[in-house]
Amino acid sequence: MSRMRARLASSGAAVVLAVTAAGGAAAADTTPVTPAAGQAVITTDVNFLSNAALNGIVVIPLQPASPSYDQTAGLTVTFPVSGGAANIPAFYGDVQFGGGLLFLNLTTGRSVTFKQLDFSVADGWFTAVPNGSGTPVPLLDPAGDNVVNRNGLTQNLTSSSFQLDAEGAKYLDAKLGTGYFTTGQQIGSLALSYTPAH
Repeated sequence: MSRMRARLASSGAAVVLAVTAAGGAAAADTTPVTPAAGQAVITTDVNFLSNAALNGIVVIPLQPASPSYDQTAGLTVTFPVSGGAANIPAFYGDVQFGGGLLFLNLTTGRSVTFKQLDFSVADGWFTAVPNGSGTPVPLLDPAGDNVVNRNGLTQNLTSSSFQLDAEGAKYLDAKLGTGYFTTGQQIGSLALSYTPAH
C-alpha cells in the first residue's frame, strides 16, 4: 500500500473519494489541446514561521510561485501546475509545479535552493531538486485529514497538515548547518487542484 493510500486510509476524519468523471467515447485524436493546469496552495503555519525566524531560518518562494501574507493565516504560497500525468483518486502518477523554494540560514550564512517540485501521488510526497544536484529530495508530506475528490476533469486534494519529510529534514539540517528541522514538523496545510492535459 502506498504512503498516500495508507495515510488516507488511516485518516481520522472523513476521506471523500467522490468521483464524478464524465463518461463518453474517447476522441479519435488523443493529442492534448489544453495543457495541464491547476495549483498547489501551501498555507504556512504562523508558529512555524515564527519559530523558524527565531532560529535564523528564512524561506523564500521563487517565481513563478506567488506568495501572500496575512497576520492570522500566515504565509500562503501558490505554485502553478507546469505538467504531469496523474490520477489522484486512483493514487498514481505525478504532478509538476513551477517555482521553487530558497532556504536561508542567517546564522550560518548557508542556503539551499530547490526547483522542479513534483508531487508523487503513489509515494504521497512532494520532492524537489536542490541546485547543483540531479537527485530529487522528498521534502514535504500531505498528512492529517486528507480529502480527495474529482469535479469534472479537475482533481483535488486537501490536507489539514503539511509536514516535513524525514529525508527533507535531514537534508536541510545538513545543508544549512542547523538542527532546527525535524521529521513530521508541521509546516501548514495544503490545497491542490489539478486538471490533466486534454
